[in-house]
Amino acid sequence: MSQRIKKTFEIKGKKLVTFTTGGDPDLNTSLEILKAIINNGIDIIEIGMPFSDPMADGPTIQESSVRSLENGTKINDIFEIVMNIRKLNNEIPIILMGYYNSIFNLGIDNFTAKCAETGVDGLIIVDLQPEEDSELFSKSQERGIDLIRLITPTTDKKRLFTILSNASGFLYYVTVTGITGQNSANIEDLNKSINEIKSSTKLPIVAGFGIKNRNDVEQISTFTDGVVVGSSIVNIIKDNLNDKNKMINQIKVFTKDLKEGIKKWIG
Repeated sequence: MSQRIKKTFEIKGKKLVTFTTGGDPDLNTSLEILKAIINNGIDIIEIGMPFSDPMADGPTIQESSVRSLENGTKINDIFEIVMNIRKLNNEIPIILMGYYNSIFNLGIDNFTAKCAETGVDGLIIVDLQPEEDSELFSKSQERGIDLIRLITPTTDKKRLFTILSNASGFLYYVTVTGITGQNSANIEDLNKSINEIKSSTKLPIVAGFGIKNRNDVEQISTFTDGVVVGSSIVNIIKDNLNDKNKMINQIKVFTKDLKEGIKKWIG
């Protein structure tokens, strides 16, 4: 288990997780965005590994991957971003989100070794099922890296048992069916589902997909251990490609507002 993730959730209060795609809109600006986010007191950062054929991402995140890939971003560039963050902050958990093809091409042993070397704390691999990831799970656990599982509104009790059997770090609850950034969650249904899952695990539960603004953060934080906001941040990047100072300033203002919203919930 990642000690950074463990320590983060041991601290009282709900957690704010942000998502950006590594290398979007370019490597230098991507790093500056992450620095700004971290300086706003965000609890966990999730960095997307750009991929050409993302199955779970909506148009906003897909476009961010395209921008990154068109600039020539490679997996080693993502690790360089992580290393640069670690030079400035050795406490904040860093999660890499992506697809198995990127890991397979590098090799599981090499990939997890690089994660451990650079300071990655957890992995979210969207297209790899628990029944098929024993090697990745084993190597990750050996190196203190959490393999974070996705749970969806359609996950039944039998499937939940399978997912929980080798989950670590925290659980990522997908609040809506479909792809990122498209729909908003039904709060009443979400509350019920999260409470049912809590009865089966002691792992923290963080909700993502469809969480777009401070109001969403405040509502969903009442019954989760944290929330993920991604598409709204990536939209700020998209809308300000010609003015990167404005882009970073708007992200600072937006993430500060999100953090103020989640501070309302202490326990």
